[in-house]
Amino acid sequence: MSIRHGLLALLVGGPRHGSGLRTEFAACTGSARSPGIGRVRAALGRLERDGMVTREGVDEAGRTLYALTEAGRAEVRAWYARPVKRDGPPRDELVLKLVLAAETPGVDVRQVVETQRRHASEALHDSVRRRAEALSRPPGCPGEVARLLVLEQLVWHAEAEVRWLDHCEARLLRLDLPGDAGTEG
Repeated sequence: MSIRHGLLALLVGGPRHGSGLRTEFAACTGSARSPGIGRVRAALGRLERDGMVTREGVDEAGRTLYALTEAGRAEVRAWYARPVKRDGPPRDELVLKLVLAAETPGVDVRQVVETQRRHASEALHDSVRRRAEALSRPPGCPGEVARLLVLEQLVWHAEAEVRWLDHCEARLLRLDLPGDAGTEG
């Protein structure tokens, strides 16, 4: 997710300070996806430079408050209106690891696949459990609906990863590669 657009979207609700935005970002997207405060401050600086936000005083604790400008509001509307592009393969550590494992002497790529599949299956189980817990309670606020959407994305992502790893294993078996593809001798 674009930190830039995430911050702009959060500011639609009114002026906020950097650490408050970081906290809200974490609450909406899950703490594992929360940017560090340094990244938030740097993004706010760039948004201010680009005319998307403006400083609007300080709060009772002396923290700088940021508010959307009209240009910022227009950018948020435009962001919601355009699709997220999927132009090329994402920079995915797992893909890189498997590609390199397949070409590295002494590495059993099938073992790398199996290790990742176990991890993805555990993540899937955990996400399904957390989603079931969230669904057992009626949503009391928009934040709970947002959390449910994040949990559902985690379930779908883990399911897709397990399916892809199953495909990778089948491909490796069809290619009849030895267990340690890179072993010479």
